[in-house]
Amino acid sequence: MDPETPLPETTAPLNTAITEVMGLWDSVGTFAESLLRPWNAYQIGIALAVFLAAYVLRLLFGPRIRAWMAAREGWPTWRMRILVVIHLRLQMIFFVLLIWIVVLMMREITWPSRTYLLTIVAELATAWLFVAFVTRLIRSSFVRTLVRYGAWIFVTLLILDLRDEAAAVLDSVGFDLGEARLSLLVLLQAVLVITALVLAARFMTRTASTRIERNEDMSPSMRVLVVKFVQVALYGLAVFVGLRLTGIDLTGLAVLSGAIGVGLGFGLQKVVSNLVSGVIILLDKSIKPGDVISLGETFGWINALGARYVSVVTRDGKEYLIPNEDLITSQVVNWSHSNEFVRLDIYFGTAYGDDPHTVRRIAIEAASNVSRVLKDRPPVCHIVGFGDSSVDYILRFWITDPTGGLTNIRGNVYLALWDAFQENGISIPFPQREVRMLDQPQPATALD
Repeated sequence: MDPETPLPETTAPLNTAITEVMGLWDSVGTFAESLLRPWNAYQIGIALAVFLAAYVLRLLFGPRIRAWMAAREGWPTWRMRILVVIHLRLQMIFFVLLIWIVVLMMREITWPSRTYLLTIVAELATAWLFVAFVTRLIRSSFVRTLVRYGAWIFVTLLILDLRDEAAAVLDSVGFDLGEARLSLLVLLQAVLVITALVLAARFMTRTASTRIERNEDMSPSMRVLVVKFVQVALYGLAVFVGLRLTGIDLTGLAVLSGAIGVGLGFGLQKVVSNLVSGVIILLDKSIKPGDVISLGETFGWINALGARYVSVVTRDGKEYLIPNEDLITSQVVNWSHSNEFVRLDIYFGTAYGDDPHTVRRIAIEAASNVSRVLKDRPPVCHIVGFGDSSVDYILRFWITDPTGGLTNIRGNVYLALWDAFQENGISIPFPQREVRMLDQPQPATALD
C-alpha cells in the first residue's frame, strides 16, 4: 500500500488509539529510565526505608492505640468511628508524616532537584490518604469503592502530569454517532459527573425529606407525595445536567428514547399501573402512613407508601408489600380513614334461669372496666335471640387505637365477662345430649 494513500475510515480510529497508547508508553518508559539515575535510586531507597519505619511504628503504637480506644466508654458513636478509621490507616498516616519530614530536611541540606521523587511520593501518599478519608463518608460500599479507586487514579495522573496523555488515549477509543462523538473519555466523564450530581441530589433529597416530614401543616399523604416529587425532580435533573455537561447531545436520542418508551409501555404495564395508582392514592388521601387497613385476610397498619407498593405490617410482625393497583381496584377497609373510632361486637349467651336485665348490666360494667374501652362512648348490650340452650346477647364497645390490635381487646373483654359472671353466679350454658338405649328396659321411675 502506498504510504501516501489515506487510511480507511474504519481503521483510522484504531491507528490513532495505537499511536496514543505508544506515546503514553514512551512517557512511562522515559520516567522509568529516570529512576535508574543515582540520586533517583537513592530517593527510592529512602522512600522504602521511610515505609519500613512507618510499618514498625504501626506495630509499636497500633496495639496501644487500640487499647486506649477500648477504654473510651461513653464516647459518641461518630467519634469512635473516626478513631477506627484512623487506626485502620495508621501506617499510611505515619508514612505521610515521616516522608514530609524527610523531604523538608533534605531540601535544607541538599539541592531541591535531589528531592524530586520524594516530593512526588509524598504528594501521592497525601492525596491517597485524603481520598481514603473523604470516601468514608459514602455509605454504599460499592459506590465508595468505585469513587475511591477512580479518585486515586485521577490524582495519580494529575501528580505525574500524565492527565493529557491519558485523556488522549481514552478519547481515541470511540466512534461517531451522527454529529457527536462517543468515546471512553466521554463515557468516563459522564459517569463521574452524573455520580457526583446524583450523590448531591441524594443529599439534598434527604435534607428536604427531613424538613417535609417535620411539617405538621401538611397531611401524611401530601408529605409523601411531595417527597416523591422532590426525589424524581432532583434525580432527573442530575442525570440531565450531567449528560449536558459532558457534551452529549440529547436531541439525537429523542427518536430512540420514544421507541424504547413504547416498548417499555407494553412490557411494563403492571409497573406503570402501580406507579399511577400510587400517585392516585397520594392525591385522594384514601390511605396514609399509620392507617389500619384490612385487605382480604391481611390486617395491619401502613408502614410506608412506596412508588410501586404499600408496606403493611401485621400484628405478628409480617410485612406485606401490597401493589398499589390492588388498593385501587379492591375493597379496602380503612379502620382509621376519617377518624380513629372503631366499634367492636362480641357475642355470648347465658342460661334461661338468669335475669336478662342483670346480665346486661353486669356485661356493660365488665366491658367498661377494660382499659382500652372508651368511657365517653359506653358499651351497650342487647338480646339478639333465644337459642336452643341459651339467651343470646351482643355486646358492643368502642376503641380508638386499632393499631394496638383487635383480637387482644376482644379477648380482654371476654375474660372480664367470665370473671363478672363467676362473681355473680351467672352461668354460661353449653349444649347437652341425653342418649337412651331402646334394647334395654326402661327404669322404674320412667314407667311411673
